[in-house]
Amino acid sequence: MPAVDRPEPPYLQIAGSIRDDIVSGRLKEGDAVPSAREIARNWNVAMATAMKVLSTLRAEGLVRAVRGVGTVVQTRALHRSAQDRTISIARTGKVYPPGHYAKIREAGLLPAPERVADALGIEEGAPAIRRRRTTYAGDEQPVSTSVSWFDGALAAKAPLLFETERIVEGTVKYVADRTGRVLSSTRTQHAAGLADAEDAAELGVPEGTAILLSRNRFLSAEGDVLEYGESAALPNHWVFYEYNIEDGA
Repeated sequence: MPAVDRPEPPYLQIAGSIRDDIVSGRLKEGDAVPSAREIARNWNVAMATAMKVLSTLRAEGLVRAVRGVGTVVQTRALHRSAQDRTISIARTGKVYPPGHYAKIREAGLLPAPERVADALGIEEGAPAIRRRRTTYAGDEQPVSTSVSWFDGALAAKAPLLFETERIVEGTVKYVADRTGRVLSSTRTQHAAGLADAEDAAELGVPEGTAILLSRNRFLSAEGDVLEYGESAALPNHWVFYEYNIEDGA
């Protein structure tokens, strides 16, 4: 039986558990989520608490009520961040949930621009591996486009980075495995921005459309950057974060 073990209201713990299943892809678009009665029984909480769980998930846009069916998952307004994909790799061994896939547009060796060199900890102009991809939902709808950069010194150890084929376990886990390192954490920055010509073409929106821009660094346990990525996602797609605020001076 699931157990409430964090110092926060039970309804938030339960909602968080279901949210994690949705974000990681364990629960996909259209799947049923537990009813209030099932939540109350499985988690040993009051019906009022169980109802609050479902209302929280509805408020976040992650579920909707379907007459005659119950409450089902909806993911059209969900943006899976680099952190979400990292968690998905750890839990499922795959970077994308069912129904999502990526097309690798380019893969090759280029001189590292200044911002990329700074992120990877190499000299500006040094060889860097660049992979550009576009990610799609099951309805052939592009949801994001991104570029990943790697230290060119990985060329011999990680040759699949040069192939325009998807790496099932994800590029960062592939690099970690090939180098004998352990993926430990991610560092992410988000900003609002406008689609340039390349991003607009990949996302199927007019140039100048408001989009979500992200920069992501994937770090090993030793603090080395295994991958640096930049992505652009469609507007009106939400990123979810949870954190606790501790009292103290």
